[in-house]
Amino acid sequence: MHLFSYIDGSLCCEGVRLEEVAARFGTPAYVYSAGTIRENFRRLDRALAPLDRMICYAVKANSNTAILDLLVREGAGFDIVSAGELFRVLKAGGRADRCTFAGVGKTAEEIAWALKRGIYCLNVESEPELERINAVAGSLGLVAPIALRVNPDVDAHTHEFISTGKSKNKFGIGLDRAAAVYAAAAAMPHLRIRGVQTHIGSQILDAGPFAEAAGKLAGLVADIHARHGIEFFSIGGGIGIVYDHALASGAPAWWQSSDHPHRITPEDYAAAIVPVLGPLGLKILFEPGRFIVGNAGVVLSTVQYVKTTPAKTFAIVDSAMNDLIRPALYEGWHEIVPLEESRAPLVPMDVVGPVCESGDFFAQDRDLPPLAPGDRIAVLSSGAYGFVMSSNYNSRPLLPEILVDGKSMHLIRRRQSLEDLVAGETIPRTQTS
Repeated sequence: MHLFSYIDGSLCCEGVRLEEVAARFGTPAYVYSAGTIRENFRRLDRALAPLDRMICYAVKANSNTAILDLLVREGAGFDIVSAGELFRVLKAGGRADRCTFAGVGKTAEEIAWALKRGIYCLNVESEPELERINAVAGSLGLVAPIALRVNPDVDAHTHEFISTGKSKNKFGIGLDRAAAVYAAAAAMPHLRIRGVQTHIGSQILDAGPFAEAAGKLAGLVADIHARHGIEFFSIGGGIGIVYDHALASGAPAWWQSSDHPHRITPEDYAAAIVPVLGPLGLKILFEPGRFIVGNAGVVLSTVQYVKTTPAKTFAIVDSAMNDLIRPALYEGWHEIVPLEESRAPLVPMDVVGPVCESGDFFAQDRDLPPLAPGDRIAVLSSGAYGFVMSSNYNSRPLLPEILVDGKSMHLIRRRQSLEDLVAGETIPRTQTS
């Protein structure tokens, strides 16, 4: 579900024309739909209503505090992977006791910081990490709540860089070793076993792998519950979104069904896993990120030049790979549409940015309406893993972020200035002979 559509020929976010956003805040810029985020969270929550549940939004997908505040108000918990993300959640009004802390490389300082603030659970990825958490908790005179991230060796059929549930991945503890590691954890004096966690990957468009992972772990979870009195089982996140033809229909019924060949709905997901998870009699944690915010954001750009060669036509825009790296990093596909609807015959072109890399592109050999300098476009489905992965490469300032809510627009992060680029840098003045 998303609330981007053409109204009277102009692309709108909810009740606001994106041309108005671009005129007010300039381009390039990120724009998010508050209504889309709310409805995606609510729809998933409704689908999972048969379970005792907590939906923990994966902060890494989009960590702007205005987005986190919106989700705090919806009753979300949070899945974090750094002390910085926990800091953001707290700044947005969230609570540490509704946060799970994942990640393979937690430092002693991060562990201590989270424990002092009452983290709900630390998801443990290795035996050395288990020992470190026990030592840090002991030094603080605390007992650390933990869950093991158990790797079920399930193929999620997603991009190799975002697959996490197979035995060759760096994440988690193998299913064959999990019971023994739980026994070791139970013998450590400064740990409290609170749950079991798993996560098989991201951008998964078939409910089957989720059901397979839940089924493979159900026996272990029941056994750990009997032995250690755990409170929850976390099935992780990974529900995929539509990237191709994300705006093609515009009809709400299209988004409420699973007719799209690359679409998994919350209802599909729930139908596959609720029968497996319900009989466990535990609280079930879910950790969606991309599903909540991915289709809720776009990048606005302005065409600077159109360059034609014997081989190609290039539309050179003012946004770049440092602003949205998914196409360069994952070969991620994003639909691109003009802000003013066009019915002109489509022409093949590359949409590229100004960064000095051949990988700086948003589309290659894409059939698009003709574009001219000054035309504005939207790169759709950019709400997840967009701004959070951006950088200052080529000394380009970070983009502003704008939140649209109904008919109002709010600047939730200002555009960096050139002075911001060197803030914090110093030039040492050394004596020379």
